Amino acid sequence: MGKEKEKDKEQQKKPEGGKGKEPKQAKGSAKGTGEGGAKKAAAGAREAGVPARLFVQYKKDIIPQMMKKFQYKSVMQVPKLVKISVNSGVGMATQDPKILDVTLKELESITGQKVAITKSKKAISNFKLRENLAIGCRVTLRRAQMYEFVDRLINIALPRVRDFRGVSDKSFDGHGNYTLGIKEQIIFPEIDTDKVTRVNGMDVTFVTTAKTDAEAYELLKALGMPFVKRQEVLQTAA
Repeated sequence: MGKEKEKDKEQQKKPEGGKGKEPKQAKGSAKGTGEGGAKKAAAGAREAGVPARLFVQYKKDIIPQMMKKFQYKSVMQVPKLVKISVNSGVGMATQDPKILDVTLKELESITGQKVAITKSKKAISNFKLRENLAIGCRVTLRRAQMYEFVDRLINIALPRVRDFRGVSDKSFDGHGNYTLGIKEQIIFPEIDTDKVTRVNGMDVTFVTTAKTDAEAYELLKALGMPFVKRQEVLQTAA
């Protein structure tokens, strides 16, 4: 009889314990759904935002213009920007590592993206360089951030260059890619000139799907790249 009473008590306690655990799981699941829902909502808000102005211009104006000029049969043949690589070398970082930290923060503020550190592959004694030493930083931009960066570079940053007369049109690599050298980072409005301790330069590489340099030139020119205007001298017959 005593054993049966103990069993009855245990059976009565089990459902009570189950009821007590259920709300805890519900709370956890509610928290999970709340956090996950908030993340999804944030991602959805970013995706549903206003598209980059330069990308809209490329879709509406540049694609028909390129198809008419080069007589493409399909829209997929029209060259487009794939990515932009921004690279900044800091040779003085071998002597003062703090210079690299400042450059990292400046490049992150300019591009709005996390920057990767580049390290040396060889040890060169003449340059006081050891192997696997941080000497620079780089960042790769794609999609919306890429078009927004190009828009700010062409319309805001480049006009602030001193004695600006246009960018060179001889920096193509023969495969439709273009590299632009910038001597001063202070041309970007994100950089506070009062807090700048050292002027750094950077290389901006535009990677396109163009097969020839002529196609890449027309694409970048249509996007607004201010190439230098060369005056052709007419040679008269003697």
